[in-house]
Amino acid sequence: MAEKAYCVKCKAKTDIKNEKQVKMANGRPALKGTCAKCGTGVYKILPTAKKK
Repeated sequence: MAEKAYCVKCKAKTDIKNEKQVKMANGRPALKGTCAKCGTGVYKILPTAKKK
């Protein structure tokens, strides 16, 4: 199942194409890719792993 992210151009949640997991400058994980409908770049911030 493909991850979903909010596309600003489509104004709806869409599937992410060509997704890559990246790390933001503050160290949080994120997914970066393109909208499956219009091809605009989308970005989804992922939850951080909880430390025990």
